[in-house]
Amino acid sequence: MATRLMSVVRKARNIVNPVENIQQLRHATTTSTGSILPEPSKTPFGLLGILCAVVPGLLIGANISKKIANFLEENDLFVPSDDDDDDD
Repeated sequence: MATRLMSVVRKARNIVNPVENIQQLRHATTTSTGSILPEPSKTPFGLLGILCAVVPGLLIGANISKKIANFLEENDLFVPSDDDDDDD
């Protein structure tokens, strides 16, 4: 009975103050003997990886902005006027 009561008290403390329940997470950089682990292998994506990430983002962004500009112009929310070109 006492162990069950202590368990309930511990759980109640964790609910009241959850910050104390956070555990530190550390990644292993050394072995148990103290030697440093070797550097992990890297997967080189290079130029192909950059192109596969950037080009779709640019195309999707351009498509979204074009659709928004068409929506604004169709609903007369923003229509550029010719009078705004007075840069003289």
